[in-house]
Amino acid sequence: MELSNKRILLIISGGIAAYKSLDLIRRLRERGALVRPVMTKAAQEFITPLAVGALSASHVYTDLFSREDEQDVGHIRLARDTDLVVVAPASADLMAKMANGLADDLASAVLLATDRPVLIAPAMNPKMWEAPPTRRNVATLKADGIHFIGPMAGEMAERNEAGVGRMAEPLEIVKAITALLAPGDRPLAGKTAIVTSGPTHEPIDPVRYIANRSSGRQGHAIAAALARLGAEVTLVSGPVTIPDPQGVSTVHVERAEEMRDAVVSRLPADIAVMVAAVADWRVASSAGHKIKKQPGEAPPPLQLAENPDILKTVGHHENRPRIVVGFAAETQDVVANGSSKLERKGADMIVANDVSPETGVMGGTRNRVKIISGGGVDEWPDLDKDEVAERLAALIAQKLVG
Repeated sequence: MELSNKRILLIISGGIAAYKSLDLIRRLRERGALVRPVMTKAAQEFITPLAVGALSASHVYTDLFSREDEQDVGHIRLARDTDLVVVAPASADLMAKMANGLADDLASAVLLATDRPVLIAPAMNPKMWEAPPTRRNVATLKADGIHFIGPMAGEMAERNEAGVGRMAEPLEIVKAITALLAPGDRPLAGKTAIVTSGPTHEPIDPVRYIANRSSGRQGHAIAAALARLGAEVTLVSGPVTIPDPQGVSTVHVERAEEMRDAVVSRLPADIAVMVAAVADWRVASSAGHKIKKQPGEAPPPLQLAENPDILKTVGHHENRPRIVVGFAAETQDVVANGSSKLERKGADMIVANDVSPETGVMGGTRNRVKIISGGGVDEWPDLDKDEVAERLAALIAQKLVG
């Protein structure tokens, strides 16, 4: 079990996402971790210490001024007698206390007193997450070395509320904990990687653009998987609605030319994985104002120009990375079209997939890919995009370092 006998102090703060902490405890104990829970007063409004104690098989700590627990300065003992402090969910209130050094309850006192790594999983309404005070607090906590997982985008508990603010799912938090406590082999330590992700938006006028249905999930997952293997990763992302992956430096762009420039400016690198669904064409001269319909007149013609081929640029660059991987999103003749790109674009591997509407790949959470290289074609089964990312990152590491 990868977390066998690892000591985890789990701080549960207030919020509807507190119910997920029960599953998190179960997942951690399945992997051999020893979980010691701390609950804030607000957390106890959502789940009970009885449930938390039953799942953790441990005493639940709730009170800074407990005569029993504080006989040996219990909050200091809790802060130090652990391998990792995890805050899940981390409310806006508790994050504000952490960022400003407040310690008026057991949870905040432990967080101020600990000298162990801290991982937090924020959970709050999207407006609270985007509020300027929260953004300042997040920046402060990151500068202080606090590790983050999430928040994620999706539906909120409140009706008709959606956006970034959902707590990461328990298994995602477990992955982050494992990476911190049991990183295992990091074959790409010291290597640099560039990954592109998402679509590009090519403006027609100030309100219209040419785009595609790419969600960025696959590219973001690959960037995160390479980072977990030790690589220093730069992700160049087109416009997406998903959060930036943890442990990765993300550059946000909109147009293909901006993406090309961002990638080239970061060469040389050891690895390049060009996942982004870059628009093949752009409007040769976009309008500076909204193009208006004119009664009785035909739509104005759009003069198109070819966008730069970023994969080909990288594959034939004087500072070409040692491993160059391209993606081929096809709707027919997947292997033939992918194979033709291999040598023409200077890639070591082409990851080809069928993105026909009926597959649900583009914009979805699963993928079925074929790995095309000089050695032939390797067809992978239908997998979650995170699993595709893990496999591809391991394959890249094998080819790069053996």
